[in-house]
Amino acid sequence: MPASKHSSRRTLKSNLDRVDSHRIKKSEYEELPELTKEMVARATINKGGRPPSENPRKQLTLRLPADVIERWKATGPGWQTRMAERLSRVR
Repeated sequence: MPASKHSSRRTLKSNLDRVDSHRIKKSEYEELPELTKEMVARATINKGGRPPSENPRKQLTLRLPADVIERWKATGPGWQTRMAERLSRVR
């Protein structure tokens, strides 16, 4: 991980020990509604994640001189994106 990024721990703000220790009682099952065909028909699947890109990037292995890479890295975070933008202008 680059030194410029700080990781932070996300918290659920929930007492997971309490949740894990809970044992479902028979009476709790009785509170649940009966699953019907209509409920199943209304169900949707949400895959989540990023939408597919219209112009996805392709992976490529490219050997460059060390001094070229160091000059680009010296420009700061986002150097790969800037390099790609510069290369795309050369037509």
